[in-house]
Amino acid sequence: MSPNDFDGQVAAIRGFSRFYTRKLGIIEPKLLHSSFTLQEARILYEIAHRPACTATDLTRDLGLDPGFLSRTLQALQRRQIVTRKPSKDDGRVNELSLTAKGRTAQAELERRSHEEVGALLAGLDAAQRAAIVGAMTTIEQTLERPAEKPAVFILRSHRPGDIGWVISSQAQAYAEEYGWDISYEALVAEICAQFIRSYDPSREHCWIAEASGERLGSVFLVNGGDDVAKLRLLLVEKKARGLGVGRALVEQCVRSAREKGYQEMTLWTQSVLVAARGIYQAVGFRRVKEEPHHSFGVDLVGETWEMKL
Repeated sequence: MSPNDFDGQVAAIRGFSRFYTRKLGIIEPKLLHSSFTLQEARILYEIAHRPACTATDLTRDLGLDPGFLSRTLQALQRRQIVTRKPSKDDGRVNELSLTAKGRTAQAELERRSHEEVGALLAGLDAAQRAAIVGAMTTIEQTLERPAEKPAVFILRSHRPGDIGWVISSQAQAYAEEYGWDISYEALVAEICAQFIRSYDPSREHCWIAEASGERLGSVFLVNGGDDVAKLRLLLVEKKARGLGVGRALVEQCVRSAREKGYQEMTLWTQSVLVAARGIYQAVGFRRVKEEPHHSFGVDLVGETWEMKL
């Protein structure tokens, strides 16, 4: 097919769509031999995998007709699959959640879907499987770039296992992206160990950004003494950058510092961390000092930023 044969390309995509829906059984009246249609199953998936979900969210993100969605949700409520309750943040808004019956049904759909796709791949070798996944990734990223997708993540408090992840992620990210040596990992480990040993929840906190159970980033609020709070160890995983995770973490840290009664906030960063510096400036920090230094095996320019709270 010629690269300029637009009509032929359209026909090829339409043909692949028919093949794909037949191959995965999507064309059947009920998905995966269950009692749910494809649209119902997708709605259950979205509700199950979002920290908070409203009908407005589903209408916007799935491109559903509001009337159709309303009727579908009512039917799922009658079947005791979905429930609605007023949002804690805004009583005028109803949040959707799965009932115990709904969670069981969603888990069964997940299991059947996994088995169905697994059966398709079972007869292929590793190279063929990788080729299929690569082609699908190309299609997805070309038609809808990751940064253009709605950012769905939560900020939660740290729990066992998170601090170790912070140390590992920080060390790996800065080694790969900036060539910092293992002495930076030692510094992060020391900061994290001190945070755990002297942790005062009334004055300090750690937030983990997470989506669908996967950690995407972190930030620490620590007590610097004399009513000064310190923002430390901001990190956003490369795959989550551009989705607002970093700004959300910094804004949460600043907001919490105010709530805890701090009068001032400070942080130390490096001039090469352009994206982070942009966030700090956007939320109100100002650079008050810079100093060249040789650390972590490279030449750097350290910067001190401050903000009155």
